[in-house]
Order: sequence, then C-alpha cells, then structure tokens
Amino acid sequence: MKVPASGIAAVVCLASVLTAAAIPAERPAGQPRAFIDGTGPGWKPLGADDFVNVNCNPDTWTWKGGAVHCTGRPVGVCRTKKQYTNFELVIEWRHEKSAGNSGVFVWVTEESLKPLKPNQLPGGIEVQVLDHGYAEQYERQTKKKPDWFTTHGDVFPVGKTKMRPFPPVSPDGSRGFPRKNLSKGFGQWNHYYVRALNGEVRLWVNGEEVSGGDHIEPRTGYLCLESEGSPIDFRNIRLRELP
Repeated sequence: MKVPASGIAAVVCLASVLTAAAIPAERPAGQPRAFIDGTGPGWKPLGADDFVNVNCNPDTWTWKGGAVHCTGRPVGVCRTKKQYTNFELVIEWRHEKSAGNSGVFVWVTEESLKPLKPNQLPGGIEVQVLDHGYAEQYERQTKKKPDWFTTHGDVFPVGKTKMRPFPPVSPDGSRGFPRKNLSKGFGQWNHYYVRALNGEVRLWVNGEEVSGGDHIEPRTGYLCLESEGSPIDFRNIRLRELP
C-alpha cells in the first residue's frame, strides 16, 4: 500500500520522539548516582559559632572558615549549640593518618553529655568515620578478622539509644553495615549525606546510600563531631531542618 509522503514524515517524526523518550540522558562522567551538596533553599552552613567543645582540650578543635581540624586527643566531642529532630546533613571528612578513627553523632541526648569527662563518648547514633587501615591494624594486632565492623560507613546506637539497623547487619545485630564499599582512604576527602527523619537515619557515602536504621529512640538531640585518637579534618558542614 502506498503511503503519502506527509504520512511517512509524520511516522518518522513520531518514532524519533519515542526513541528520545526511551533513552535517558547520559549522566556526566564521574557523577555519582545521587549527590547532594547541601546547597539550595533551607540549607545553612555550620561553623565555629554553631559548635561548643564538650570534653576535649581547648586546642583539640581548630576552626578556619567552614572547616575544622581535630587533633584526635583526647577522645571526646564537640556539639552543636542547638538540638535537632528532623534534618539533612552534608559533611566532608579526611583522615590524616592510616587507621584513623572518628565519627559523627546524631541525636545525642543532653543526659549523656552532662557527665562526660575527657576520653568518654556520649549516647546517640554514631555514623562511623573510619579509615581502612583500622581494619588492617585490628587484624594484625588481634590475629582475628574484623567481622564486627567495617570502614565504609557503619551506623549504630551508642549508650541508651535504641535502633533497628537496616541489613546487612553486624554479627551481633547491633550495627547497620554498608551495602557497598565506597569510602576512600586516608589523605582523600569523603562526602557523607545523612538524613535523620522520624526516627530513621540513612547514610549516603560519596553519593550512594549504603546504611542506616530505624525505630530509633530518642530521636531528638545534638549533632556531635568526634575526636578519637587520630587527626582528622571536616569541611563543608551544611544542615537543613525538615518538618
């Protein structure tokens, strides 16, 4: 059957539109699946004026602009001046030495902060910040496999805080283990995006969601940065409160 030229042109045009709709636009090279940089409506930078030292030395935390250097000594925390309930957090971190240990605490209670002495940590949800060398060091020193923790973004409760971790979980069921290994080693910057909402905490490492937990109690408190024995830098700390 002969088709008029105008009909052929219409079919070709329709086919082109459908083909274009079926093929998604290519992601720019190197761009992760989901990367939230903490800019846009509602996001606020956090700096020296937003934190107070809790149980560290006066020189443990050194702020410069939107970045802070931590000596790692003594073990302890600095906390936000304000308590938060539902929020999103963006923070970048870089260990300066192999086997560095640190963390970001979410929903830290006033009760757990009041009695803190140097070399103690508060209760809350810890989003772990651990260098790969820590696992190697643990295995070398104990002659055991480090099966109860990872170096790619564990999320777990500390003290009296309760949480049901998302799978996969640690052997004792207390930690939410990451589904992917995405953290970079010491000397390199890592990007964390944390969403704390309605008793649930989820962690994205360098652009991809990896771990978390729900049924968390309590679900309101301070945000803390952790000093735990090794020098570390934090920068681009940004937070947006959610309803």
